[in-house]
Amino acid sequence: MVQKEPAINVLGGKLEICSTDPVTGYFRDGHCSTCTEDRGSHTVCALMTAEFLAFSKYVGNDLSTPHPEFGFAGLKPGDQWCLCAARFLQAHDEGCAPQVRLEATHERALDIVPLNILQQHAPA
Repeated sequence: MVQKEPAINVLGGKLEICSTDPVTGYFRDGHCSTCTEDRGSHTVCALMTAEFLAFSKYVGNDLSTPHPEFGFAGLKPGDQWCLCAARFLQAHDEGCAPQVRLEATHERALDIVPLNILQQHAPA
């Protein structure tokens, strides 16, 4: 059985829900929870933008095209989604990182993305 990591956010509090419409997360439970099997570390709760979705598609992860065979309607600007921490950092480095909800971003994101970078992308 898969063992989830403790549900703690990057601020040290309880991990809040990221999105249930669309349903996100490695476990598809709305949280950016993780486990050792989550090789992509789907831990960063981000607000999708057209710029980020275009970037993600360009680098090989098309998040906007629907795939009904997998129950995936495709993301659009304004949707919240649990991103892979490395993809978020890559988008940051390229200048197109989306906003982040720190309260819904799992503490394991800090293994890949420094807190000060996440804080730069949090709403004021």
